[in-house]
Amino acid sequence: MAKTSHSEIVTDGIRIHAAAQYLPQESDPGSSRFVFAYKVTMTNVGDQRARLLARHWIVLDSQGRREDVRGPGVVGEYPSLANGENYSYISYCPLKTSWGTMEGSYTFEREDGSPFQVSIGRFFLVPSAPPLSLEQQA
Repeated sequence: MAKTSHSEIVTDGIRIHAAAQYLPQESDPGSSRFVFAYKVTMTNVGDQRARLLARHWIVLDSQGRREDVRGPGVVGEYPSLANGENYSYISYCPLKTSWGTMEGSYTFEREDGSPFQVSIGRFFLVPSAPPLSLEQQA
């Protein structure tokens, strides 16, 4: 089986698929600036509604430099997903090296207000990754 640059993982009924694409038009290798777009699709495969509250990303570049990025929601939104529903978004990650990795977690809450963590599996920021479907899903 060939290695892929994306990740897909299910935690507590929430499937997270993540993949990235290098953006040469936004990058400047001479200035150690490599920009990647990444797309995340979250799908509720469980039986309880869940709402995203926050994100925590761990970004590593090829030199081992780590950046932790925390914040509320994703791209200014707090999607609430019933069984079978999904939500996709696209964001961007600049690196100082030509490749790296991202992984992390989302904090979701159930309808009763109880929070839970959903893993985002490690995926690769590499120039050779296949192109993403960058349009947003409806």
